[in-house]
Order: sequence, then structure tokens, then C-alpha cells
Amino acid sequence: MFIRKEWENLRSVVIHRPGIEIDYAMLAPRAFLFERPFNKEKAIREHVELEEKLRENGVNVRLLREMFNSQASTNRVFRTAMEEKVKERVVFYGELDDSKRLVNDFSKNISYLDSDTLFNLMILEPSIDVRMDESNNMQYPKIFSNIPLANLYFMRDQQATGSNGIISGRMKLPQRRAEPPITGFIMEHIIGRKHVSKISENAFFEGGDYIPCGEFGLIGTGPRTDIQGAKDAIASGMLAHDEIFVLENPKYDFMVDDLLNNMHLDTYFNIASDGVAICSTRLAKKAWGQVYERDGENYTPGRKMVLYDYMVEKGFSILDLSVVEQLSYSSNFLTLSNGKILCVDSSKVFRKLLKNNIINREIASKSSFDLPGSDDPMFPVPEKMRQFGIDYITIDLEELTGGYGGAHCMTMALERS
Repeated sequence: MFIRKEWENLRSVVIHRPGIEIDYAMLAPRAFLFERPFNKEKAIREHVELEEKLRENGVNVRLLREMFNSQASTNRVFRTAMEEKVKERVVFYGELDDSKRLVNDFSKNISYLDSDTLFNLMILEPSIDVRMDESNNMQYPKIFSNIPLANLYFMRDQQATGSNGIISGRMKLPQRRAEPPITGFIMEHIIGRKHVSKISENAFFEGGDYIPCGEFGLIGTGPRTDIQGAKDAIASGMLAHDEIFVLENPKYDFMVDDLLNNMHLDTYFNIASDGVAICSTRLAKKAWGQVYERDGENYTPGRKMVLYDYMVEKGFSILDLSVVEQLSYSSNFLTLSNGKILCVDSSKVFRKLLKNNIINREIASKSSFDLPGSDDPMFPVPEKMRQFGIDYITIDLEELTGGYGGAHCMTMALERS
């Protein structure tokens, strides 16, 4: 069980189907950490296709909502604990006596709610402001939602799966801060607490920054994972590598603070097989890091180098991605088995980025990269993939990638063998 190498056969994943929480994100995409608005109906169809492709390739796909409902329906301890979590997240406002009464009523009534309603309340985090309509002598509610968990469908980031279990992360931005406590709590009841380790309160760690490679592992730091989070992950006991390379995720010279295409390691670098990495060489050659070597039960810091040189030292060939391919989520593929990947159709995503003016000729000119023409091939290019011995399945995720991520970000890999 669990994962030691990114290229081993993918056996089990957890995903979350986007729901009503996405509607809120469409009101202000950037404020919800999305790259652009998208069509939710199409996005859900894409997500269903992602699930189907995984199942067709022998992967056991589990939906987070179904896992929650199953546990809440059969496990009284889990159900009681989740009721308490929901009561903490639902807030009542209004006159003091009225709000106290409403809190008490909700506490009494929550046991009548079905599991699916509990799940919705948890991810929507509603607030209820009860006021008196004097003309009718009746109360009326105003419903608000604090921070709906619109990014929850990016199931990679709340945690990372290593050889010995799961590292439940701590997310840096408030829009996502509530996700790991939910997913981590569910996983504790699925696989047992001894196989779940939590990042400390003074650190940040997100699963998109960890890639396991057997004898060695990679952890990116930067906008989301910090160095203390990386050290917490190393010391968690969930990883079993001989050495771990901790690097700083680099930026392109043209990148601005709200352009998040390098927020995680897997946004510009990924492993397709035992011996082939697919990445932006331009970024990999700027990604400085330090090797932590196993010394008994601990790891000690050693030599410093760049990611590109480290991977070449490990015997990996590098399939280079252009700037436009990387910005179009080409590296955010999901490895199904050694030499077989599930990847986005980057040409479709690129057209979306052009349409939304996220990439344009002015940016390209200032930043020394070329925009492909309508007939220019983009990742995955068949001849190039054959050259590196990589088989691939292309999937349409042009809407879902609007939230800043591809197939890798959307799947919590739970088991490889």
C-alpha cells in the first residue's frame, strides 16, 4: 500500500467532483485562486471523463463525497466528530438571544441531517444572519458563505502519499486552509491514524510539491510549501528515501505575483517513467536546492545543486517543454504506469489562455518565448513521445484547468505497486 515511486502502477486514487462550491468561484475567479472563469457544466463532464479513463486503466477511483457519506452512515464516532466540525463552521449572527437560540436549535437538529447535507455544509461554510421583519413581526434569514472550498477538486494538494502513509498538509492561503483538516480526518478513519502524519502549525506543506522517486524524493518549496514544511515532511516518518532533494521552485522573469503556474513542483516538472522526466528545462535549470541524506532515522543536509543537474546525475533523460506548453499544464500529467501517462490536450488549453488574454504576444515578446502557430504541434507530440518511450492518453480538461491544474493536481494518488 501507499507510494514509493511515481512511475509504479497506479492502483487507487481519491477525487472530488466539483459541486455547488464552484458557482461561488465563478463570481470572482482570481479571488478564489482560479486562473480564469470556466463553464461548470462542461467541467463536470470533463471530470466524469477523467474518472472513466482512470477506471478503464485499472485504477480504483474513490470519490471524496462518497467516502465521507459511507463513513458518516456506518461509523458513529466519525459521524459525531463531523457533526462537531460542522457546528464549528456554521456561524449564526443577529440579536444575542436569538443567535444563541438558533445555535442551540441547530445543535439539536443536526443529528437529523443526512450525510450529504453535512458534507455540503462543511465545504460551503455558511453563515446565517437572522433579522426581524417588524412589519410582519417575523424573523428572516440572510445566508452568507465564508470561504466555500472551491479548490477542493484539486485533491493532490491537501496531502502527500509516501511509502509509509500520508502527510496531511497545511495550506498557506486562507482560501484553502480548511481543506487538509477535512481530508486528513477522513483518511485517518479510512487507513488509520498511525498512517497519517500532520504538518506542524508553524509550517506549510502541499502535496503538489512532493514527487517520490524510489531511492530519492523531490520536495519543492516556494509560494505554497516552505522550508519548514519540507523539513516536517522529511521528519514525518511517512517517507523512506535514501535522500531527498529540497529545491526552491523558480519563476520565469515575466511572472507576476498572481500568475501561479509555478506554485508547485508538479506545475513545471513531473516523472513519466523510470528514467524520463518531463519538464520546463528553462525552470529546472534555475531550481536550486539541497540534498538531504539519510543518516539512520534522520536526514542531514548535504550538497547543493540545481534540479536539472540532479536528475541527470540520477540517470534521467529530460523531455523539454516550451514555455507555452508548461503554461498550458503539460507537466501536470498523471503517470498511470512506467512509461504511460494521462495528460491534457495542451493545444486546447493554450487557446483558452489566448482567449482570456493570459498569454499574449506582448508577454511573449517581452519574455523571449514564441507563441505556436495554429499548425504547430504541442505536447504531447507523438514523435517526441516515441523518442522517449512514453505512451500517453490525452484527455480534454480545458475547462477544469481554469482552476490552475491538470490531471496530477486533480487526483490524490493513494496506492501504487
